[in-house]
Amino acid sequence: MRITGTLCLLLTAGPLAAQVNPDTVQVRTIPLGGNLYLLQGWGGNLALATGPEAAFLVDDQYAQISPKILAAVRAVTDRPIRFLVNTHWHGDHTGGNANFAATGAIVVAHENVRVRMSSEQFVAAFNSRVPASPREALPVVTFSQSVAFHLNGEEIHAVHVPPAHTDGDAIIHFARANVLHLGDLFFNGRYPLVDLSTGGSFAGLVSALGAALHYANDSTKIIPGHGPLATRTDLVRYRDMLATIRDRVAELIRQGKNRDEVIAANPTRDWDATHGRGAIRPEMLVGFAFDSMRRP
Repeated sequence: MRITGTLCLLLTAGPLAAQVNPDTVQVRTIPLGGNLYLLQGWGGNLALATGPEAAFLVDDQYAQISPKILAAVRAVTDRPIRFLVNTHWHGDHTGGNANFAATGAIVVAHENVRVRMSSEQFVAAFNSRVPASPREALPVVTFSQSVAFHLNGEEIHAVHVPPAHTDGDAIIHFARANVLHLGDLFFNGRYPLVDLSTGGSFAGLVSALGAALHYANDSTKIIPGHGPLATRTDLVRYRDMLATIRDRVAELIRQGKNRDEVIAANPTRDWDATHGRGAIRPEMLVGFAFDSMRRP
């Protein structure tokens, strides 16, 4: 696989892209049963579905490790990747698009993903400007509400949710395998980024997690955008945590508190020890909630 000269894609997620030497990255393949796999490397979690017809990939991390991802795919199937679905536009999920498109994969995403990738973006949370992606990296098939794939005897549904992490998020549901990929709607074990500058919404994130629960039962395997594989119980706890933080911030705003006072009140206090040590610190999360509720 030829790596395209798209280092700018590495900047898309700002500080979410930790200082990592791509040469040291190992791609881990975790079987989920049947023909489904979770791939973990550098960036967002991937889902891989295999079968006699073709392979199906969800997200693709950064361009620099595309060869390692492709090698991991080829270790479990000799079928080509026919479809590559992006859960949203950030570069730790879309950075390899051009590389996989060059192998023949059809890149699919919500229409807002193509819009965001087609022009320079500004991620205010990290004061980061993200250059437009090259044409070769853009989704060539887009959808507004949902799209279904029928491949290898599996039904795969990509379903757009209203603004949440960004304005282009999609839930990917492998119906027969009973697997969900939630992209960055779900940061398992850490606080999430709510990218308000590209259409995200704190309350919308809570609502989107509620929508995702309708696709899950006690046996569902849930792939978060970041973090370990999860269960429905994990997702309920995560949704309830964010709903409680939302409600606490809303009450503080009702009391007339300004942004600094709301942050000082520490409405995340019950979860800081378990979720507040990642890239998104507690004060950042509270800021997302406040700004989301106060903006026009």
